[in-house]
Amino acid sequence: MSAKKPSLEGDQLLAVLAALANPHRLRIIAALVAGGRNYVSQLARELGISRPLLHLHLQKLEEAGLVVSQMELSNDGKALNYFEPSSFSIELTPASIAEMAKTLKVHNEQ
Repeated sequence: MSAKKPSLEGDQLLAVLAALANPHRLRIIAALVAGGRNYVSQLARELGISRPLLHLHLQKLEEAGLVVSQMELSNDGKALNYFEPSSFSIELTPASIAEMAKTLKVHNEQ
């Protein structure tokens, strides 16, 4: 019987965990789930954080594959960058972590 292939490679898991290890980023995902796709300025107002800070967090979330973005033009010609949560599911069990660890390309960083 063969072992089930992990859903993520080890390095991807590290990126996802690092992205989720920040309360702002958890709140961003929660806001996008609750309110649906949203553009940066409106999302920043809703969360009570600056647009530059929001951009930083959205970039980390997008790099980890947790949100996706799409640039659109408004009726008045403004470029609006809309974000929405991507569809993801990560099973974290001792066995799944052991499988993902086998694929790590990142070695001891000390």
